[in-house]
Amino acid sequence: MDLGIKGKTALVLGASQGIGAGIARALAAEGCNVIVGARREDVLAELVAELKSKNGVEAEAYSIDMTDKAAVAAMCEKIQGEWQPEILLNNAGGPPGGNIIGVDDEIWEASLQALLMSVIRISEAALEAMIERQWGRILTVTSSGVIAPIPTIPVSNVVRSGIVSYSKTLANEVAKHGITVNTIIPGRIDTERTVNMDKFASEKQGISVEDVQKKSWAQIPAGRYGSVEEFADVAAFLLSARASYVTGSQIRIDGGTIKNV
Repeated sequence: MDLGIKGKTALVLGASQGIGAGIARALAAEGCNVIVGARREDVLAELVAELKSKNGVEAEAYSIDMTDKAAVAAMCEKIQGEWQPEILLNNAGGPPGGNIIGVDDEIWEASLQALLMSVIRISEAALEAMIERQWGRILTVTSSGVIAPIPTIPVSNVVRSGIVSYSKTLANEVAKHGITVNTIIPGRIDTERTVNMDKFASEKQGISVEDVQKKSWAQIPAGRYGSVEEFADVAAFLLSARASYVTGSQIRIDGGTIKNV
């Protein structure tokens, strides 16, 4: 299926590894020109070289810290001026885990900035040109904690739930302009972060990494972790011309893990 986005420009955030990098690759494979953003400039440079050589598209790296309000404002100026992307993928790393009681103000403030306010400001910056063109796609990666709160990451549960409400509200306002706004929920995806989490659990529980994985897989109806490519393919569809009637939705890519209806 031709997704109808060849030649369009996509801004993909959190693209230095894992899900973000996978989505950048999926969009470039469809002929999108891609701007990739994250903190790790050296890793982004390698990804840009790969996207250009493999897909023959234009690609650019941009170093951005989503917790830095001033840096986000500077990027918003580039979005409104130089870049004007038709496609926006919002993606940011989660806050530290722990308990909901007694979280430091600094953690709340950094998390609210990175996961909520930065997403709002970046989305608003991209919307200017999208409304003018009467076409646009905005997709934000959230967490299964927005449906079934995860005890170990309470700050993420709270803040990411805010972006779900924002996305739904925004979707209703901009649908008349040919713009879709959705959120996408990862289950256990086989990323670098999942590998590190399994290694940590292995050391903590005194069992092998393989046994940790088997315990995790037993809780997933599909019986395995999802691949980055499986997640990225769905994201690319939601960001495409073919998904023009999908908006204000939460899409789960979890192998059936989330038990809630």
